[in-house]
Parts: sequence; structure tokens; C-alpha cells
Amino acid sequence: MLRVRWLGRVPYREALALQTALFRHGREAHLLLLEHPHVFTHGRRADVSANLRCEPAAVGAELVAVDRGGDITYHGPGQLVGYPILSVDNALGAAAHVADIEQVLIDSLTELGIAAGRLREYPGVWVDAEGPEPRKIAAIGVRLRHGRTMHGFALNVDPDMDYLRRHIVPCGISDRPVTSLREELAPAGRNVSLADVADVVARHAARRWSSGEVERQDVAWKHRPDDLSAFSRGMGPGEPVRLTSRLASAGVTSGLAIESRKPEWLRPKVHHGPGVLTLKRLIRSLDLVTVCEDAGCPNLSECWSDGTATFMALGERCTRACGFCLVDTRKPEAPASDEPDRIASAVVAMSLDHVVVTMVARDDLADGGMAHMASVVRTIRSARRGARVETLISDAKGDDASLQLLFDAEPDVMNHNIETVARLQRAVRPSAGYARSLSVLARAKLAGLTTKSGLIVGMGERDDEVTGCLADLAGAGVDIVTIGQYLRPTSHHLPVARWVEPAVFAEWKRIGESLGIGHVEASPLTRSSYHAKRAAEHVTPVALTTVR
Repeated sequence: MLRVRWLGRVPYREALALQTALFRHGREAHLLLLEHPHVFTHGRRADVSANLRCEPAAVGAELVAVDRGGDITYHGPGQLVGYPILSVDNALGAAAHVADIEQVLIDSLTELGIAAGRLREYPGVWVDAEGPEPRKIAAIGVRLRHGRTMHGFALNVDPDMDYLRRHIVPCGISDRPVTSLREELAPAGRNVSLADVADVVARHAARRWSSGEVERQDVAWKHRPDDLSAFSRGMGPGEPVRLTSRLASAGVTSGLAIESRKPEWLRPKVHHGPGVLTLKRLIRSLDLVTVCEDAGCPNLSECWSDGTATFMALGERCTRACGFCLVDTRKPEAPASDEPDRIASAVVAMSLDHVVVTMVARDDLADGGMAHMASVVRTIRSARRGARVETLISDAKGDDASLQLLFDAEPDVMNHNIETVARLQRAVRPSAGYARSLSVLARAKLAGLTTKSGLIVGMGERDDEVTGCLADLAGAGVDIVTIGQYLRPTSHHLPVARWVEPAVFAEWKRIGESLGIGHVEASPLTRSSYHAKRAAEHVTPVALTTVR
């Protein structure tokens, strides 16, 4: 099976981290289809000084060195970029894989009405390859190692051709012009959209790499960087849900009334004994927030009795307004410098063995709050040696340097929730992104950390989409996944589309672990930190008991 993902417009470095993780840790065949913001990339042997004709920043582009073959090339809006991450016979060599990619594109262009072929002396796909003026329409550069492939192709649909004609010598080929589908179809008065081209390419790729068996998921085609705004609040008390139209555009047009009676399996029996009440008073005395209390978690007593608790750092106010979340979205205050010490004091007083520290999104801070989170990790370790620390973080807007601040603190588990399937991302959490979340997890895994993510279900996703998401998480090397039922906090939040039966959660657990995820915690009342201690011990029992 080929798992095809349309990911929208994704910064190059984020996509590189994701495909690198799929290349190193994945077992299945993936085809990532996307656009990039303006970027120039070059392979190991590129002659950058001769073939780069501009200052990248002056034209709004990045310059990135990449471990692949080929010279300098361009990626940008209007260009369909494809990364096939496949298992192939190493003995065939990279040339055979390049030929396969070329054939997928040649077959696709033929269907779209463009006569395309190969030039023997140059890789890639060419229009009028046998004629007097061959024109390059697609560039190809790949890496093959240990039977896995990464990198891929860039097909010019309707990009700004100045980037290819004025700013670089594409692929180091100075004596051959470049072209696009728009230019080639214009004489006939035709045009095709990027979405149409992606559909055609995906179909031909499936025929070549999976005998036609394909599982495809798309993020919303309107998902663009302006959705990833710094502040997306606006769903406060008294205001209607603003994201239901985005749900509708994703195919979710109905939901359960908030008054709908919950099934019996969603009615937990909560008992707070004297010990729990004592700990509640301690938390209040230290002026701390626990997600356990703030979210009214039904598992509070069980977790606290098991030596696990979840603290929320960086205050109580979030710079994002996700459609499922009740966290305060007023303008946040400056981080409290003594918060790491207060959290550590609570950890000592509660004799916690496994500490989960989550955070509100802090897009108002240059590093997204990652230096503060790193300080919390180090302070806890200093105060209670041997305690495991799990961090549940925002995406730091995908910034490498910010994320590295936390990675350097080496939390025992690095958790970042993907929350929902690709199709519903724009409605459920408009200031985040499916590819970005996978990329954050991939970078944490590549940094040597134990990784974890979570899904909430019941917002309109299909069962097969959850399975596909689990395959993506497994491919990115995620070690632990939690899956739980969405419960609508207020009438101003996204509606519940369905109550998911316990047997379905059990099946997702089986599927996720069969895909290679070390531990899947799945049940109607599962939350991100439910059974966190046991899950961490299950996936890395030795590494997580080492005193740092």
C-alpha cells in the first residue's frame, strides 16, 4: 500500500525532518505531496557559486544544503513537490529509482495533454525531449541508502518562473530552458490546478509503487501559512463557534447536541480520598495549575495515587484558540521566573516518580517558551533525582533553534499532540498544522528522545483516517500514542460528531502497535498523560530509569 499525503504549503526544513524520519524509522511506503515557500536547495556536489545568481534573502527565499544528488534547484508556490519514501532493492541502484519517478511524471503529463520524455544526458522530465528545443518541466534528486529512498521531484505547475530563470541556473544546466504546465497549456487555452495535478500524479504513483493500492489523506487545500497566525483567539464565552464552517468544508455537517446523554462508558466513578484533597491544597498553596484539575480530568485520583501528575507551565493563557480546548485565550502575562522552582517543590512534596509538564502555546515569545520549559525540566531533576520528566509542548512555530532548547534538556518523554486527522486540522486547530506536528515529533526522535503524541476522536474523523494517522506517527518514529474521546467543553466549542465505542479504541490499539508504535493507550477516557508512567516504562524500561 502507498500512503499518499497532501500536506499543503510546508517550510522546507519541516518537510525535510519529516521525510528523514520516515526514511530512517518508517517501514511503509509514503508519498508526501506539498508546496514549499520559496527555497533554493542544492546537493552535495553542487557548484553554488556558479549557479546561484541572487542573494536568497533578497528574493524572499532560503538556501538549504541537502544530502542528495543534483545541483541547485528551486521550490516554491505553484510547484508540486513529491517525496516518495519507499523500500526498494538496493542492488538496483538510485538510477532505477530515478527512472521510476521520471515515468510516473511522464505518464501523468501525458494524461494532462503534455508530451514529455527524457534526455539521456540529464535527469528529470522534459517537454519536447526529441524535438529541437527540449524544456525541463520537472527536476529530480534522490537519496538511496539501506534499501530506503528519500527526496524526490519538483513539477512546475504554475510557479513564478523568475526564480528558475533569473535567480539560479536550474540543476546547473545553463543551455536548456525550463517551462511549466501553465506555459505549455496556454497556447491551447487550457489550464490545470495544482489539486488536479496532485490527483493525477498520486494515481500514477500508486500504480507504479503499490499495484494501485493507495490510502490517501489531505489537509484542507486552503490551509496556508496565514492560518498559522501568532494569535488566533476569538472563541471566548458568549461567542459562537467560528470554525464550524471549516468543519463543513471538510465534510462534517452535523453533530450531537451538547445536551446529548453520554454513554455509560463515559461516566467515570470519581472518588477523591483524603490524600488527594491534601495534594489539592498543596497545589493551591504553591499557586500552580495542574491540567488534572483545570480540565476536570476523571482520572485525577488514579494518576495522583500512582505517583503521576500533570502541571501546566507558562501561565494559564494561550495564544491559540483551538476548537476543542477550554484554556483561557486572553493576552498572556510574562512567564513567572520562579515557576520552575514552584513546580519542583510540588514534585518533591507529592513524591512524584513521573512528572508531566504541559504548556499553553506562547507564540508571543521568541522561542515559544521552550527555554522556560527546559528550565522546568532541569529544576525538577535537580530537586528530585530519579524522577522522570515528560514534556507536552506546543510546536514553537516549527522553529529548529527553539525546539533544540528543549531537546538539549533531554526530557525523558517528549510529547506533542497531533490531535486529529489530516482532513480536520484546519477546523480543529487552525494555528497548527499536520505536517508541522509530524515534523516536531520527527525532530525529537532524530535528537534521540522518546516521543509521544495523542489523538482526540469523535469530531468527525473516519476510522480509516485514524488508522492512517497512526501509520504516519509510526513512520515518524513515535514511541507512544494516546487516543481518547472528545468531550465538548461548552456550546461555543466544536460539536461531538459521535461517541466512539470501547471496542473501536481496542482495535486502534492493536493496529497502532502492529504498525510499530511501542505502546498505544486507547480508551474513551484516555487523556494525554493517562498511564503516562506505565507507558514510558513499557517502551524504554532501561533508559528511563537512568538517573541523569
